Amino acid sequence: MITVIDYGMGNLRSVSKAIEHLGGRYSVTSKGSDLKNASKLILPGVGSFGDAMAELGQRGLIKPLKDTLAKGAKLLGICLGLQLFFEKSDEAPGVEGLGLLPGKVVRFRSSKVKIPHMGWNDIRLVRKHPLLEGIRSGDYFYFVHSFYGQPKVRKLTLASCRYAGKEFAAVVGTDRIAAVQFHPEKSQDAGLRLLRNFIRW
Repeated sequence: MITVIDYGMGNLRSVSKAIEHLGGRYSVTSKGSDLKNASKLILPGVGSFGDAMAELGQRGLIKPLKDTLAKGAKLLGICLGLQLFFEKSDEAPGVEGLGLLPGKVVRFRSSKVKIPHMGWNDIRLVRKHPLLEGIRSGDYFYFVHSFYGQPKVRKLTLASCRYAGKEFAAVVGTDRIAAVQFHPEKSQDAGLRLLRNFIRW
């Protein structure tokens, strides 16, 4: 069973439908108490870093999420969900992130290409990970974002992507948590493969 965390800022329907399409079982919750016994969780997200952290805090989701992860649950962050994994963001100075991974979130800066980074782009695999089983360098995924995560530790980057003259982390993770900057639920076959990997992980 996959628990999809609803904090008022995620495209829950698309993610849930993709899991259902793959034969996965899921529940959607906005209650911290429902996270207590979860074995797999998804943290989706669309919007701003500051608003997202405020919503997570107001709904009492931060401590239960961290407690569940400490017990060995696996977590997948999607889009803004990836950014929330880090300690802070240039989008919301002074606001603490979840701090699940060391690093910060920074903004694309370019006068040559449009910001946000919107549309299809290919990724380059950096490290092996169960989430990326069957996915190859050159596979395309769908992105919509103006900010990107910048891990302090190089080995946290599992796959990268190039935009606005920057090679940025498209997939980050450890042996228990992982996150993607793109939207797998909108990325057709490659995105469904990644979600299937999470179901099986």
